[in-house]
Amino acid sequence: MNTRLLRRVPAGQPASSVSVLIPARDEAATIDACLASIDAGPEVLVLDDGSRDDTAARAEARGVRVVVGEPLPPGWLGKPHACMQLAAAAAGDVLVFLDADVRLSPGAVDSAVALLETSGLDLVSPHPRQEVATVAERLVQPLLQWSILTFLPLRLAERSRRPSLAAANGQFLVVRRAAYERAGGHVPDAVLDDLALLRAIKRAGGHGALVDGTDLASCRMYAGWAGVRDGYAKSLWSAFGSPVRSAAVLGALALAYLVPPLAALRGSRIGALGYAAAVVGRVITARRTGGRVADAPWQPASIAVLGYLTARSHVLHQRGSLRWKGRAVS
Repeated sequence: MNTRLLRRVPAGQPASSVSVLIPARDEAATIDACLASIDAGPEVLVLDDGSRDDTAARAEARGVRVVVGEPLPPGWLGKPHACMQLAAAAAGDVLVFLDADVRLSPGAVDSAVALLETSGLDLVSPHPRQEVATVAERLVQPLLQWSILTFLPLRLAERSRRPSLAAANGQFLVVRRAAYERAGGHVPDAVLDDLALLRAIKRAGGHGALVDGTDLASCRMYAGWAGVRDGYAKSLWSAFGSPVRSAAVLGALALAYLVPPLAALRGSRIGALGYAAAVVGRVITARRTGGRVADAPWQPASIAVLGYLTARSHVLHQRGSLRWKGRAVS
């Protein structure tokens, strides 16, 4: 049912002025392709957030305005601070936050903004197609869209102000400036800055939704096992709340997705049916979101890896040793 309820983004032309805002720290390897994929028309700003490479020079060579990031104040994490500075510098009535590793399809920004305007929402977050290459990426990345389409009641989530029903993807996020300012902007210490922003907008009386961005954008979020391991370490500790809640969620996932295949190996027909249902769920999600159908049978391994990554994230967080791009996270 959720695959039918997931909003598609139709082609359209926005009526509002638009600013595309890209926070960038050490993104020399990705910034060129990102900027090249943005259609002419909207204001484009790149914030160089203390990069130690030539990110700023590459962006300037593309002819876009580069904002030099201010030093990180106490109590702030890097991305929320960068996004707040970009919003302050932007001129548009609609703010489009875009990660530097995202590649847009032609017309993507116009279509996403047009959906924002016609839907009556204050925030829309087109979920890009997740590009994967290595085994680690193929195991973990599909869980992003699978978990949303499997467990989140999409229409209820749009209307509800409950924090647990918020879903957004900061890789590509479109928000009305008025709603952004009314909510106070990005939350300073939010590791999951996209969810925190949507929750703030809902608390301020607004509404937002995750929408289908499969045909609008693509993103290779992390490269290889090291990228997946370290990228998720910085955020999974906060994904489910406390360690107890994380353990409860992972226990439920293990019961639903690990126990059945193990039982099937011992001859259980019910276990085999449970495993088959899990695979079918992954296949449906993959077909709807441009994923790899061939990876669906590995769902039990995906859940097991997610459990390891979450436990590792909690341990590192408790030790105070989480870092990302040279900065402390916790």
